[in-house]
Amino acid sequence: MVLHLDKNFKPVSAKEIEYESFTFSGGEPHIKINPDFDKSEAVTITHRLNSFNDLGLLCVAVDALKRMQAQILDLVIPYFPAARQDRVMVQGEALSVKVYADIINSLGFKKVVVFDAHSEVTPALVHNCQVVPNYEFIRQIIDKIGNVKLISPDGGALKKIYKVSEALGGIEVVECSKSRNVKTGQLLNFKVYADDLAGENCLIVDDICDGGGTFIGLAQELKKKNAGKLYLAVSHGIFSKGFTELAQHFEHIFTTDSIKELNDSCLTQIQLNHGLLS
Repeated sequence: MVLHLDKNFKPVSAKEIEYESFTFSGGEPHIKINPDFDKSEAVTITHRLNSFNDLGLLCVAVDALKRMQAQILDLVIPYFPAARQDRVMVQGEALSVKVYADIINSLGFKKVVVFDAHSEVTPALVHNCQVVPNYEFIRQIIDKIGNVKLISPDGGALKKIYKVSEALGGIEVVECSKSRNVKTGQLLNFKVYADDLAGENCLIVDDICDGGGTFIGLAQELKKKNAGKLYLAVSHGIFSKGFTELAQHFEHIFTTDSIKELNDSCLTQIQLNHGLLS
C-alpha cells in the first residue's frame, strides 16, 4: 500500500490509500485518511518536502496511520529538505538538515529513500537511510544526447561524478572549481582544469540547481576552453530564477520531478517513476 501525500507526485507504484488533506485557517496542515484499506499490509509514504508545512502533513499522516494500527514501512522523499544546510558556516546559523532529520527519525520508518543526496551528511543523520544514486538518470540523458564529457562543477561533486563515470563505463570527467563568499553567497573564480576541450560536447552533472549562477559561470569558462554543446543535468530542479539566462548557455537542461512539475522548451523532466529509484 502507498500513501502519496502529494497527489501529483507518485514515484512508486502500489495500491493507493485514499485521503483528504487541507490547511486550517490558522496555517496547520490536517489529514483525513479513508480507513477502508487492509491494515495488515505495510504502508509506504511518499512526499515532496519543500516546506515545514509539507513536513507537518507528513507528521500528522503518520499519527493518523498509527492510530488506525497501520504498519508503516518506508518513506520515499527523493529531495531531502535543507540538505544544503549541512554545516554551520557562521555563528548564529542552524544546522537545518539535522532539524529535519531528527523529526523524521522520530517517526520511526524502517527505511527512508533519498535520491542523489547532496552530501554524506544526510545519510549519516537519517536513520535507515537508503540513498539512490543518479546513475540511471544520467544514463537516460546520455542515451538522448549522445557522447559527452562529464563535467564536475566543483569539489563537492567530484567524488560522486567519478562514481557516475565508473557506473556508465568510464566516461571522461573534466574537473572544475569555484569559490563562494560564505557571508554574501557571491560566486567567484570559476576554473576548468582542461587546456582544450576540442569542440566536444559536455554534460554538467550536479544534484541541485537553485538560481543557476554556478552553471552559468561555469558554462562561460567551458566555452573559453573550446567546449562544444553544453548540457546540464540536475537531480533536483528548483530553478528559482527561471530558464531565460540558463537557456542562453545550454543546449538543453534535464531534471527530475523530485521538487515540482516544470515546463519550459529548454527543459526535459524525467519522472522518478521511470526507473530512477530502482
